Amino acid sequence: MSEVTVRFVGGPAHDLVRALPAGPDGHPPARWVLRHPEGGPTVAGAPDHLYERGRPDGTGTWTMRFVHSYPVGMTE
Repeated sequence: MSEVTVRFVGGPAHDLVRALPAGPDGHPPARWVLRHPEGGPTVAGAPDHLYERGRPDGTGTWTMRFVHSYPVGMTE
């Protein structure tokens, strides 16, 4: 499975850069639920955060834009 580099924009993971799985077209997933942003506090029962695929920048890194946070337990 290949990966693609994304930068999260907005929300609790703002400016986090990480690799996500790439689809057959080489694009990141259309939507991604982020549980605990790296570098942020890991709290049991913390809400999940929905991000949506943006577009690639000039360096090949894609953006994932913040949509909203789910209340605890909504994505399970």
